Amino acid sequence: MKKVPSLSYIEIIHALQRDGWVVVRQKGGHIRLQKHTAEKVLKLTIPAHKPVKRSTLSHILKQAQLSIDKFLGLL
Repeated sequence: MKKVPSLSYIEIIHALQRDGWVVVRQKGGHIRLQKHTAEKVLKLTIPAHKPVKRSTLSHILKQAQLSIDKFLGLL
């Protein structure tokens, strides 16, 4: 299993947009993204940090229901 990389919030958002996520709004240092699936609407909050902590990115990927390998393929 690969390690979660240390990336800036811009790189993370661009990769998630390639997976179908849409930026809904930004309030202060947090960017809100949404993705509509067949069952429900998934929501994520990305902190506007350079870099985003690896542990934070790991939690974001779990909420986004993405594996590390699939996420790295979106970069």
